[in-house]
Amino acid sequence: MAGVEQPLHYLQHHEIDKDLWDARMLQAVNGLIYARSWYLDAMSPGWDALVNEDYTALFPVTWRSKLGIRYLCQPAFTQQLGLFCTHASLLALLPAFLKALATRFRLIEVFLNHQNGWEGQTIAHANFVLPLQDDYANISASYKQDLFKNLKRTTRFNLQYKNSDKGAAAVELFRQAYQQRLGARPQDYPLFTQCVEYMVRHQHAFIREVSLPGGELLATGIFARDDRRIYNLASTTLPNGRMMEANHFLFDQLIREFAGSGLLLDFEGSDQPGIARFYQKFGSTNQPYYFWKTNRLPAILRWWKR
Repeated sequence: MAGVEQPLHYLQHHEIDKDLWDARMLQAVNGLIYARSWYLDAMSPGWDALVNEDYTALFPVTWRSKLGIRYLCQPAFTQQLGLFCTHASLLALLPAFLKALATRFRLIEVFLNHQNGWEGQTIAHANFVLPLQDDYANISASYKQDLFKNLKRTTRFNLQYKNSDKGAAAVELFRQAYQQRLGARPQDYPLFTQCVEYMVRHQHAFIREVSLPGGELLATGIFARDDRRIYNLASTTLPNGRMMEANHFLFDQLIREFAGSGLLLDFEGSDQPGIARFYQKFGSTNQPYYFWKTNRLPAILRWWKR
């Protein structure tokens, strides 16, 4: 399979067989929800694809255009893409896929998935994950000691953990809290709102809130879900929530809720030391994903890019 040279096909958006694409993505050994056709439609409208003959190896091509130049970039709220394969041996096609894309696009800055590392060509970034196969008692036995102290402190506030269907409100809270720190463009938030509302309607995502008994909202989390993972797409802690350790409580309750499910809790980050330490408190381990960049723009355009 991987040892045999395979022809690759560049498909424009209208040429993609999305039913076959999604069927193969569900079969992929490294499939992720970000690469489902409806997620790409929402966050990278008009995306193209690079595939082999039978769609058993797939690469979403999330391009944009500026000054008449098409380039590859990472869509907002889409942590990892890259090459997805229905058999592990096909991952050996990664160099061929990257070479094919590099000949078509002069500028590429994308994040590849956790099985797309290529020594010397990609840069690893931290992403923490926690298996939820075991029961809560055994999972929480791996919590760090300071997390136990934080959770004990939350008991004095009688925090409430509950379900919500307010996707747009949760996205807006996240935007207000973190827009200045994140790379998402203003126009990305309406796209993400529509994506979240679609996922909630079709049971691909759920929202959890932490509040006080009187109703004051302290934290929210938007979590995508497939048959393998729970994805921490966007969690927000409000000022009073930070004082009451509401984010610690939110993730502890989430783990309690899904313990024994067999899913993998994907915290979605992070290289930032403070955030990494927070996720590591829950006993998570690093499952890195990879950044790939190539810039063959003319000198004057490289200056413009900087």
